[in-house]
Amino acid sequence: MARIAGVDLPDNKRIDIALRRLYGIGPVNAIDVCKLASIDLNVKLKDLSQDEIIRLQNVIHENFKVEGDLKKEVTQNIRTLMDIGCYRGTRHKRGLPVRGQRTRTNARSRKGPVKTVGKK
Repeated sequence: MARIAGVDLPDNKRIDIALRRLYGIGPVNAIDVCKLASIDLNVKLKDLSQDEIIRLQNVIHENFKVEGDLKKEVTQNIRTLMDIGCYRGTRHKRGLPVRGQRTRTNARSRKGPVKTVGKK
């Protein structure tokens, strides 16, 4: 297994599919990484030489923010929203949907399980 950005990538998958295991690299970015490293998209990861793997690592390190750095930036952005007290920040604090979804019904994945309020 090749290890890129601290993540073990599966050997038996095509290179553009395997790169999607990295947090921050989706389908479009995976294709861009392969083009920048001049690697064919149909090659499986196990068929790459060590030189090509090093080229992939260098391209990802120089051009993309992935894994821990990206997760840290996202959490910092959410913390900033909470600190300045904007609407989105207060929704994050309360654990409610942030992007305008309804909460009268549904929203169970964000609000958690139903809390019953005693006997009636």
